[in-house]
Amino acid sequence: MKSYENVTIFNHPLIKHKIAILRNEKTSMKEFRELIEEITTLMTFECLRDGVPTVECRVKTPLEECTQTVVRDNAIVIVPILRAGLGMVNGIHVLFPSARVGHIGLCRNEETLEPYEYYCKLPDGIENKLVLVVDPMLATGGSACDAIERLKARGCKNIKFMSVIGAPEGVSRVAEAHPDVEIYVSTLDRCLNEHGYILPGLGDAGDRLFGTK
Repeated sequence: MKSYENVTIFNHPLIKHKIAILRNEKTSMKEFRELIEEITTLMTFECLRDGVPTVECRVKTPLEECTQTVVRDNAIVIVPILRAGLGMVNGIHVLFPSARVGHIGLCRNEETLEPYEYYCKLPDGIENKLVLVVDPMLATGGSACDAIERLKARGCKNIKFMSVIGAPEGVSRVAEAHPDVEIYVSTLDRCLNEHGYILPGLGDAGDRLFGTK
């Protein structure tokens, strides 16, 4: 895959360790869910290193008063792509417990592999927030592109996309379609198969998160 200025692929040993357990078909639903949240927290820490809105405030310590930097209230909105994206929300809430959550529901047509919307509910004023769009799997890139386009249509200008596992095809598609959106992927896999599933992947993230087939 070619290099893109707006794409960050993580190469952290702790994430690699958790991905190895995540892939294992014998990993339980409970552990799978916990791993997704833990990886998301690690990714969030890095992807917001320079991009989270902050303000200065005065804090009184036991010894004196000083000026400190804090995250601006109500500055971030999390938008999971349903349903698998729900598994990443708590991983961000660990760091930003007051972040609002919007939802975009997209299903994939199994013949065309393209998404169609069945639900969309976003917080008021989202156009003025930093929006974190999350989906554990970035496969064809169709759902990610569609979700980002819908957010831009609502006036959102500060969007970041986070995914746990990405395929080169999907990463390239989103990076080229939305060069103004920063894309963060914890692990880049080999390719897609003929059914649009990531290889080696980890199976269907939604099924493994919620115990369905």
